[in-house]
Amino acid sequence: MATTMTKLLTAADLLQLYGQGIRGELIRGVLHETMPTGYAHGKIVTKLTVLLGLFIMPRKLGSLTASDSGVWLERDPDTVREPDIAYFSAAKIPLEAMDTGYAEVPPDLVVEVASPGNSRREVSDKAQMWLSYGVRLVWVVQPDTRTVDVHGAGWVVETLTENDTLDGLDVLPGFTCAVSDIFNM
Repeated sequence: MATTMTKLLTAADLLQLYGQGIRGELIRGVLHETMPTGYAHGKIVTKLTVLLGLFIMPRKLGSLTASDSGVWLERDPDTVREPDIAYFSAAKIPLEAMDTGYAEVPPDLVVEVASPGNSRREVSDKAQMWLSYGVRLVWVVQPDTRTVDVHGAGWVVETLTENDTLDGLDVLPGFTCAVSDIFNM
């Protein structure tokens, strides 16, 4: 009886694939290719990155990464996931750090913007995955319903509408943004 062994990829393999134009996430050594998400998705990611950056950078609170920068979550086999936006406090990653690989600590805040093909369940599951790795706060932006689902460890998900204000809570104290500002471009 013959068996076929599939070679599991490493985080280093994933970096090499990016150089060859192959984009994706690594989940326990298995590549899951990702596709471009579209114009509206990109605008929302950019808008939130700017809003967060204008708050974080002058205060030197930490750093932001977007899209394909990757976070190394598990080793042997490796898992590298790509949040749409990640905030790392300066306590986790010093401001002067310029590592060329993946971040090796979980972010403090992750923002996921639902892509056109994602179900609400899929992005909710991804938010729970981030929390299981130690992320303190996850915002899931739902462009179709113009809402933001706020996830945190140990509390019920709160859905904010365009009439509400998004708050950085204890992860980014003092940061607020009208939910409507995320969608009004």
